[in-house]
Amino acid sequence: MIHPSIAHGPKGAALALVRKELYSYSISPFFYGITVFFLLFVSIWLFYVQRFFALNTASLRPFFAAFPLGFVLVIPAITMKGWAEERRLGSIELLLTMPFSEWDLVLGKFIASFTVLALIIGLTIPVPLSLLSLGDFDGGSILGEYAGALLLGASATSLGLLLSCVSRNQAGAFLGSAVVLLVMMFINQITLTLNLPSLITEGINFFSLSFHFETFSKGIIDTRDVAFFVLTTALFLFLNTRVLIFRKWR
Repeated sequence: MIHPSIAHGPKGAALALVRKELYSYSISPFFYGITVFFLLFVSIWLFYVQRFFALNTASLRPFFAAFPLGFVLVIPAITMKGWAEERRLGSIELLLTMPFSEWDLVLGKFIASFTVLALIIGLTIPVPLSLLSLGDFDGGSILGEYAGALLLGASATSLGLLLSCVSRNQAGAFLGSAVVLLVMMFINQITLTLNLPSLITEGINFFSLSFHFETFSKGIIDTRDVAFFVLTTALFLFLNTRVLIFRKWR
């Protein structure tokens, strides 16, 4: 648990919580398990499901296409302990009585969880590096795709933490986050199978996380999609602070 004396001001409070959370992840075998799972998942998806070598094309779009699906399981696994574990241990009440603002607590949890996800994403870099010598790959597109993966991950992580905050336990937080992320990731698939009016199609696509990621997977950085991920991340973090305030004064 964080002692107030190690945190001086808002930045100190958030950083103290980040250090606590990162240490908790570093000693957890579960963290290493989900890391190995994600690395194996994206590799199997690229080489066996998408048959990369049979495609005979210098593009890593099939590789990054696996990221949204992998995030559906990995991000809930990362975020489920964020607040649900604090509730189980009864330490959330102690956190709320400390001289930290709700934003300090929420940002501390988010930065720690997103750092873990960014590390997992970074560990996939050897895969494209090992393939660069096989063709004329567009380095700019690969960088854009990684940027999109980080933005998508930030939005999904903030949502996962919000759902963890409203869940009673880790199992509920994991299942709830996985289901909600699955819907928000792939709701745009409805528009591909049903002949819907354009207005409804645009509305469904707007709320789809994977729809906004598609431009990045093509190597295109669209400011509208960047804005979407930044704003949704901020929105979910803001809602998280509101939930904490409600718990504090309930």
